[in-house]
Amino acid sequence: METLVLSQAYEPVARVPWQRAMMLIWQGKVEVVEEYEDRFVRSVTLELKMPSIIRFVSFFRWRHRGVKFSRDNVYLRDGCKCQYCHKKVSRPEATYDHVIPRAQGGKTTWENVVIACVPCNQKKGNRTPAQAGMALRTQPVKPKRLPESLQFTFIYEKGMPVSWRKFLRDVAYWHTELEE
Repeated sequence: METLVLSQAYEPVARVPWQRAMMLIWQGKVEVVEEYEDRFVRSVTLELKMPSIIRFVSFFRWRHRGVKFSRDNVYLRDGCKCQYCHKKVSRPEATYDHVIPRAQGGKTTWENVVIACVPCNQKKGNRTPAQAGMALRTQPVKPKRLPESLQFTFIYEKGMPVSWRKFLRDVAYWHTELEE
């Protein structure tokens, strides 16, 4: 059984085993936000409800682990703009484009994936930008970092406690890690 960990600002930052959550509670580092109604931690003299959600009571810094390769992070790296026409594109309208198409040996990597608007992606088709007579506005690179508030992204998945739902965004398409 796991416990959702929130930052001081109520942003999800981790999922930990309930035992780790209990240790953080006893150390006074976190407060309990929600408990499981049907799960208990018992000792000889004590019975406590198992924590479902905990929140850090003071500010902390996380170790920097690098930027996860996801559609959302590619979208952020590209400044929310099509990399061919440079127009601002909303997330639902943004497409994920391989600069060198996979059919031509292109890989799904930071250096070969950009955000494109639908018209530009359709115009480019299964060709390189040069073959399509188009130019990239910026060369795609792996970012060293993104804004800190966006580094920890969790999604609500089937089987997770219902109490977690209000703290987790249900946007798996944009937040799941991409395979290289």
